[in-house]
Amino acid sequence: MKPIEIKPDIYWVGVIDWAVRDFHGYVTPNGTTYNNYLIVDEQVTLLDTVKHDFGASAVDNIRRVVDPYRIKNIVINHIEPDHASSIATIMEYAPDATIHITERGKKGLDRHFDTSRWKFRIVKSGDTLSTGKYTLTFLETPMLHWPDSMVTYIKEAKLLISQDAFGQHMASAARFDDEFFACHSQFELDDAIVDYYANILMPFGKLIQTKIEEIVKAGLEIDMIAPDHGIIWRKDPGHIIQRYLDLAKGKADLSAVIIYDTMWHSTELMSDPIMQGIKDEGVPCKVIKLRSTPMSTAIKEFWKSRGCLIGTPTINNVMFPSIAEFLYHLAGLRPKDRIIGGFGSYGWGGGAVKEAYAKFQQMGLETVEPGLQVVYKPSTQDMDTCYEFGQSFARRLKEYHEKFQVV
Repeated sequence: MKPIEIKPDIYWVGVIDWAVRDFHGYVTPNGTTYNNYLIVDEQVTLLDTVKHDFGASAVDNIRRVVDPYRIKNIVINHIEPDHASSIATIMEYAPDATIHITERGKKGLDRHFDTSRWKFRIVKSGDTLSTGKYTLTFLETPMLHWPDSMVTYIKEAKLLISQDAFGQHMASAARFDDEFFACHSQFELDDAIVDYYANILMPFGKLIQTKIEEIVKAGLEIDMIAPDHGIIWRKDPGHIIQRYLDLAKGKADLSAVIIYDTMWHSTELMSDPIMQGIKDEGVPCKVIKLRSTPMSTAIKEFWKSRGCLIGTPTINNVMFPSIAEFLYHLAGLRPKDRIIGGFGSYGWGGGAVKEAYAKFQQMGLETVEPGLQVVYKPSTQDMDTCYEFGQSFARRLKEYHEKFQVV
């Protein structure tokens, strides 16, 4: 795509990756974009680069606006390869440019490239860069979501270059939120926001709240937010800020998700009456078979719902491998403010549900106990018990959800 002017003399010069479907293990069914931005001023300044596969395209986009040799400053907000791995290509065209980066960012870049001939300026929160008519202010955001991370605020343009914050993995011909809605729905966009947050930023809720509060306290006027993935927020940047605050505070629907896997369908058979019991208590419920669903989708659905039930058969006295993998991955995301329980079938020896509960407790989640187990294929009486288990879980879930309602 050709460069797009997003503010006077500030251009999107990024690329669209329509084909990517695996982003370091995170499924991206809608592709993604690698956004970066060019300021054409007294000092031409590039903010971030793109994934190395698209380095040549990035240079071509810059060349459509200005000769790349004129670049005087490069701001690296985040050194993850999807944003910084084409820096060497850019430096071939702008060897005298100064790279503005955090101290941790510089150390990380040194591990990926021969930086001995490059000029650096180490920046911290509050440091500024004047490009002429524009003033860039840097705000460090360590662990959002890497130690080196920062964002850049352009005062005169009321523009926040937000790095990975407020982004989505969404390849689209639309560059702005208002354009997006011409051919897509609000649901599609919101689903992409939650998917991105749940799989990447879930562990950093308190930090996100703190950084947003810092921005508000600093009195920064923001009428556009330009992330490094997905659409640019120009119609209503306040919407995505509030959405992130809600996500960071653990906001969830009064709903349940059953995430299960099965060997010989016994655990699968249990899931249906459990779902029906939940539904009949007035709580919406979604059922996900894990081996038929990408891990990142299951993570997203877990985060959207206030309650979750994990169904696992027992194999070798422990959890089914796919369930164990899911809970291991979930634990790394450090979820909060969710209620969870477990069920499953076993043959000659149990153990899976007990192990699942140990993982729930390790994560510090509210649990519904005891879990439910049946031997081999559930009988008619067992199916009735499953239905009652679902009802009981739904009642506990509604009580638990009430704690999070604003009076």
